Amino acid sequence: SQANFEEDSQKQPAVGHWKPLMPSKGSKEEPETGCQDAGGVDETQSTEQLNVSRLRSSSVEIREKGSEFLKEELHKAQKELKLKDKECERLSKVREQLEQELEELTASLFEEAHKMVREANTKQAASEKQLREARGKIDMLQAEVTALKTLVITSTPSSPNRELHPQLQSPSKAVFRKGHGRNKSTSSAVVSAASQNVTPEPVSHECKEVDSILFAEFQAWKESPTLDKSCSFLDRIYREDVGPCLDFTKQELSELVRVAVEQNTLTIEPVASQTLPVVKVSAEECGGPKKCALSGLPRTCKHRIMLGDSGNYYYISPSCRARITAVCNFFTYIRYIQQGLVRQDVELMYWEVMRLRREMSLAKLGFYPSDM
Repeated sequence: SQANFEEDSQKQPAVGHWKPLMPSKGSKEEPETGCQDAGGVDETQSTEQLNVSRLRSSSVEIREKGSEFLKEELHKAQKELKLKDKECERLSKVREQLEQELEELTASLFEEAHKMVREANTKQAASEKQLREARGKIDMLQAEVTALKTLVITSTPSSPNRELHPQLQSPSKAVFRKGHGRNKSTSSAVVSAASQNVTPEPVSHECKEVDSILFAEFQAWKESPTLDKSCSFLDRIYREDVGPCLDFTKQELSELVRVAVEQNTLTIEPVASQTLPVVKVSAEECGGPKKCALSGLPRTCKHRIMLGDSGNYYYISPSCRARITAVCNFFTYIRYIQQGLVRQDVELMYWEVMRLRREMSLAKLGFYPSDM
């Protein structure tokens, strides 16, 4: 039976406490041990609850202290933000003030600069005006000097210039001569003698009427004067006056003369008299004192021309000289207008141009003064 019990005990494991078959000495002490175990569990549970309550109270305290700390930090941050906002406002006001001062300074500088530029432009315009006036005076003086040189050169012992010697003129011419003579006593005597014998001739008055087409072309040219013959004003004058006036028998030489007149490089000088010292001329002299180089006809040539700096001289007849001189006078006048030297009304300038055109028309028809 003992063996069967051991086998049964091996097959079925025991659960809980072993219950002895026979009571032992220590069986009385077992219930006391159970009581002790229950009391220890209660103490443990109370200790744990106490610890939990302590933890809860500490966490609440920590939370409260943390919230107070955060509130203090938030309050400090708000104060700092307020201070920074005030500083930003102050700095923005300073910046606006500086920007305003900078704008005022910039505006004053620009105004001063514009004022200086205006004054400089005014002074420059005045200086340019004075320069133009001075150049105009120089050109006029040079033209007068050239004219005086021409008058002096043309006065020779064999053929004195009557413009320089009024006492050699006839009384009828001396009466109506314009200008002042060098010998006042002689000229006054001639005038007084002539006034007793010569009856005044009737003065002829010519009527003038402005052509609207020609005047409009001249006004358009006057707005921007130029020597370009492509404009309608000069194109008409080239076709009607300049071209026919400079159209000579010798076509090749006529073209050279026209170019020299346009470029203002033509020189006209009187032929030296045999009584004067002979000037050696290394250039070729075309034509001769008895033959005109432009027309090819036998004529008495008192003048010769040189084209530019070529050094070639060409003898010309009085009629050819009158035609060339009329064209040169026209170009000289329009050059003066272009340079701003003529200060007249537009209509007066127009009539002066018409007078010069009439001289070219008369010259191309063969009319010229007797003193040519």
